[in-house]
Amino acid sequence: MRLLYNLLTYLLLIPFAFYWLIRGVADKTYLDRLPQRFGFGFPRLDSCIWVHAVSVGEVQASAPLINALLARYPSEQIVITTVTPTGAERVRTLFGDRVKHSFIPFEFPNATRSFYDAINPRAAMIMETEIWPNLYRGCGMRKIPLILVSARISPRSVPGYRKLLPLIRETLSHGIIIASQSQDDADRFLSLGAAKERTCVMGNIKFDYEPDAEILEQGRALREALFGERPVWIAASTHEGEEQLVLDVHETLRSRHEDLLLVLVPRHPERFAAVRELVRKRGFEHKRF
Repeated sequence: MRLLYNLLTYLLLIPFAFYWLIRGVADKTYLDRLPQRFGFGFPRLDSCIWVHAVSVGEVQASAPLINALLARYPSEQIVITTVTPTGAERVRTLFGDRVKHSFIPFEFPNATRSFYDAINPRAAMIMETEIWPNLYRGCGMRKIPLILVSARISPRSVPGYRKLLPLIRETLSHGIIIASQSQDDADRFLSLGAAKERTCVMGNIKFDYEPDAEILEQGRALREALFGERPVWIAASTHEGEEQLVLDVHETLRSRHEDLLLVLVPRHPERFAAVRELVRKRGFEHKRF
């Protein structure tokens, strides 16, 4: 099955490239360090600790982990990879030049091989939901310890993974430690072939985040300046289809609290215009910040 998977990754290489170029036309940030997507232009390092966080939410969630690594291993280079440009920007905002950032390559074997050969990780940590057969196998073949941090897997994803069960079971077999968010997540990983002795429940790392007192004060000041004493609720990092549900709830809540304000933040900036149009069609007064 691995041979078929690798063949598929090569067959999809041209469509992936075309898709990324089209996105780059609409949003130039997707062209930033584009060769890294295909296995070229990575920083050359003797060793590092590698942390992968897909996008903004995962980068933010990884902050306690990254700060702990920086404190415990001050002489070790930390490399953070993301998929999205917005994730890259969040890395720069949170950590500046204390870490190196790279985009993760696409999943075809040559690109992942070049990635490992360039950065030479001594340990790898992948946030939350990413399961990539070639990246995981690369760690296993090089005997790089790999931990899935705050790992989760949705019930809806399990049937899809089961269709590729031999490949997924092999992917999870390379000495990988799975530190799951909940027992349900752990059970789902076990059902896909994860080793029981290397699967544990650690909770959600997002709850380990402790904002600075200065940030809290800035937040209070911002709330006062924008909203005063008005009641506010936030629906952040929403995906397509979720905004409709959020607006339904908001409509219900407004029947009890007439001055209630909703702050709606779609996960992907390119969807802002579409969500704004949805809000307009639902008849809500709105303002874009």
